[in-house]
Formats: sequence, C-alpha cells, structure tokens
Amino acid sequence: MPSSQSDWDAKHGLAADEPPSEPASIVSELLPLLPSGPALDIACGTGRHALLLAARGQHVTAVDFSKVALDVLEARARKAGAHVRRAESLHKTGPLQKSGLELIQADLERIALPERCYDLILCIQYLQRELFPRMARALRPNGVLLMETFTRTQLEFAGGPRNPAYLLESGELRKAFPELRVLFYRELRAGVGIASLVAKKRDEKS
Repeated sequence: MPSSQSDWDAKHGLAADEPPSEPASIVSELLPLLPSGPALDIACGTGRHALLLAARGQHVTAVDFSKVALDVLEARARKAGAHVRRAESLHKTGPLQKSGLELIQADLERIALPERCYDLILCIQYLQRELFPRMARALRPNGVLLMETFTRTQLEFAGGPRNPAYLLESGELRKAFPELRVLFYRELRAGVGIASLVAKKRDEKS
C-alpha cells in the first residue's frame, strides 16, 4: 500500500478517471440503521462513503491527507449535484448545512478532533491508534462509530498493508473504545483479514 502523501496522491490520481469504488459492504448493509445527523469520514479517500451519506441528505465532513483524493471527491460531488465546500480545518468550518460535504485536507497523525460534534463517525481501512480516544470524544451522546480495517491475518493474503504496525491484533478492535457500547463486532478470515466494529456512545442521562 502507499506509504507517503505523494504515493497516495499518485494512487488517487489514477482513480480519477475510473468509476467510483463501491462502498464497504458493512456500510451499505447498515446504512438504514446509521444516524443521519452530522457525520465525520476519517481518511475518506475519494469519498465512496462520504458521497453515500451525502446522497441521503446528510452533512458529511470528509478528511484526508491527499489533496488529489479530495479534488476527485469534490468533482464527483459537484457532478452529483451535492453542496460541497472546502474548509481549512475541523475547527474553522462554517455553520453546519443540513446536507452536503465539507472537505478538509489534514495530516491525520496530527489532527485534533472537536469534541461532541458528530452523530456518526466512519473510519474504514485506516488505523491510527492514537486517534481512538479522540474519536470517542468527538461523538455526541448516542452517536455511533463504524470502524473496519485490516488485522494481522491479512498477512496471509495478497494486498492490504504489510507493516504490522498498521494491522490490528485479534480482538484488539473490540476493546479499543471502552467509552462506547459495542453493538456489533466481527473478524473475517476468508480471502481477507479484517475486523469490523459498530459502537455507540452512551447517553449521558442514562
């Protein structure tokens, strides 16, 4: 997998003329059950999930390190007739629109997430353990986190990250968010090694 910003820019540049990738199956399957309030798509890439959420009238903040990826996402959003704008940072956005996309280029290894801001956070095929507590704090009460990424089992299969630092240990994701209540968890080992989590922030009144 690409390891630097320039590598990711090159990869996403090649995807610009290709049809958009299909959303992860877990996102498509659970979409009707996911909160429809403000959403954050972490490491959004060219926006396969951000576009899906925006298409159902949701406000989505999409963050990625690659400017090229965000350029592709912006072009696709405008083609689809979605409201889209750029912002300098998560802390310099304008008033939330009821729907549409807000695109932010940021180094995810240094980003600070605003607290109690999102009803839904997606993090698909991206692993940065230092973000875990920040992601939990960024959810509003009753907000939902949907995360899915590779486990060390992926080393048995082609593709995906090869650096163990970017691969989950077995069972790690289930325990990664003690502040949240786990609603769904699974690990797959069938042509891919991947773990999926859906977890909900507790209502502070309960």
